[in-house]
Amino acid sequence: MIRFEAEDARLLPAERLRLRRWLQALAAAYGHRCRAVTYIFLSDDELLEVNRQYLAHDYYTDIITFDNREEPGQGPIEADIFISVERVADNAATYGTAPAAELRRVLAHGLLHLLGLADKTDAQAAQMRQAEDQALALWDATA
Repeated sequence: MIRFEAEDARLLPAERLRLRRWLQALAAAYGHRCRAVTYIFLSDDELLEVNRQYLAHDYYTDIITFDNREEPGQGPIEADIFISVERVADNAATYGTAPAAELRRVLAHGLLHLLGLADKTDAQAAQMRQAEDQALALWDATA
């Protein structure tokens, strides 16, 4: 099950049913399934507080992913994924992409972390970017 939550309903993405199906298909492409994945949409300041409180990081980010499985990386995916809608909008403007497309990239990015991809090194980041591009192609193919 994939859920989308926000205190302000205006922050929720359009096409939620299609997004759920796409994200489930993405997980399946990696041999996984989503048991309980919740995407929580926040403001920059709210996500900054999550970053400070849980990760001891004092900077803005677009996404924070928490793997809630007993053994991270093992079994059906259970996770909370926090997204700053303001960072997504700023990134879309910076990279010249449509906000909805940037949101899909970030949604996929969080799930890809749960599927085992990392992005700490340059090589990992390149692999993550390629996987994001493939995820976006999957979105286009499931139209």
